[in-house]
Amino acid sequence: MHGVWTVEQVRAAETALMATLPEGVLMQRAAHAVALHCGDLLGSVYGASVVLLVGSGSNGGDALHAGAKLARRGAQVTAILLQPDRAHPGGLAALRRARGRVQEAAAAQTAIKRADVVIDGILGIGGKGDLRGAAAKAAAVAADRLTVAVDLPSGVDADTGQVGAHAIRADATVTFGALKPGLVSGAGAQQAGEVLFVDIGLAKTLPEPTIHVLEEADVAALLPQPTASDDKYTRGVAGIIAGSSQYPGAGVLCTGSARYGGCGMVRYLGLAQDEVRARYPDVVAHPDARPHEVQVQSWAVGSGLGTGDDALALLSDALSTDVPAVVDADAITLVGRSPGLVRERSAATVLTPHDREFARVAGEVTADRIGSARRAAAELGATVLLKGNATVVADPDGRVFVNPTGTPWLATAGSGDVLTGLIASLLAAGLAPRTAAAVGAYVHGVAGQLASASGPPTATDVLLALRPALHRIERRSTG
Repeated sequence: MHGVWTVEQVRAAETALMATLPEGVLMQRAAHAVALHCGDLLGSVYGASVVLLVGSGSNGGDALHAGAKLARRGAQVTAILLQPDRAHPGGLAALRRARGRVQEAAAAQTAIKRADVVIDGILGIGGKGDLRGAAAKAAAVAADRLTVAVDLPSGVDADTGQVGAHAIRADATVTFGALKPGLVSGAGAQQAGEVLFVDIGLAKTLPEPTIHVLEEADVAALLPQPTASDDKYTRGVAGIIAGSSQYPGAGVLCTGSARYGGCGMVRYLGLAQDEVRARYPDVVAHPDARPHEVQVQSWAVGSGLGTGDDALALLSDALSTDVPAVVDADAITLVGRSPGLVRERSAATVLTPHDREFARVAGEVTADRIGSARRAAAELGATVLLKGNATVVADPDGRVFVNPTGTPWLATAGSGDVLTGLIASLLAAGLAPRTAAAVGAYVHGVAGQLASASGPPTATDVLLALRPALHRIERRSTG
């Protein structure tokens, strides 16, 4: 499991660590990592053309020292000084000693177009706002070249992931000591390319993180596993209230995924009884029951349910029970009209909105997607799973998981229904709400990747890929 830290936390940790080390040690560690990765990308360093985009401060110093290391290995290194009077003196001297060339911004376009790799050292993690002037022009030209960002792509806000109109789009980002929110969430995660984390010794000075990114081994360890003494009831029973005459497929998809999530039984109380019973003989249907009359350990409510009186009655009844509930799709619209349905619950609730659904219950999603999810979770007293290119799971206490798996192909009708049923199953099997949501998002993302391997998938393809996804996660974690 990887922690994620804010700029303020990283700065404080760096200051504390540097007080115990000789001057320049951290910069040398960072520069070595950048040079090493650039060498891996180039294959052969000797004779390669490397261009450094150098801003002020330590980020530019990292780039200059990395360039010096590459120059000593035979690369033809050119540093473009975007702020010549503020370039890092030590890095500049090191590059000149290694016979690297130094040019000012006017030469940037020609140099970049000839480069085999561009190293972005314009702004560090403290940089705010858009790139301007010569830096913006250099970023535009570099968009066509193989680009490696030092710690963070310039023009990306490290704390929020907000991306300026003129920002570096990196193929890879070598980040030091700690992951930053802007590298794992929002538009910044896309701008960063492949993120390579390098340990430079900050672990002992960083505080405990409140933001985490799960790894495959974490998920495998959290997935429910039956014991020899378990039966179908002790493994947990999930109740599904999804689907309607207009959207029966939502009930089928949500119920189907619940069967794979680790619980021992699935009960169905939605409005597409015939379709679900015909598809799944192992699911127990309750055509005339109300939620409070049925014993379950979790509810999934809302996928394809509609927003009429029947749907509202089922949602209200389910949320009046004292078991955890996943609220999705149409049920989120209903909660937007009556937020007390969630706020006044004594049991846990997981909301799973996409951006438009989020706006109905918590206002518009901002560029700071982690901050938006945290705000909604605190206001509603619920775990909020904000879907997106990097899904964010936030708890009311401020703790967050950011999901690293998935594919844009998951933006297909019914995919969210699969996720909802899966989370409900994990809840029924005993996982805590934020854990169930984070594990569900991870597995769902892997299923989407597997389902899209042979072409654009449907939600049914994602559903059918859940078992292979679970198998792959468990198999890889055991070696």
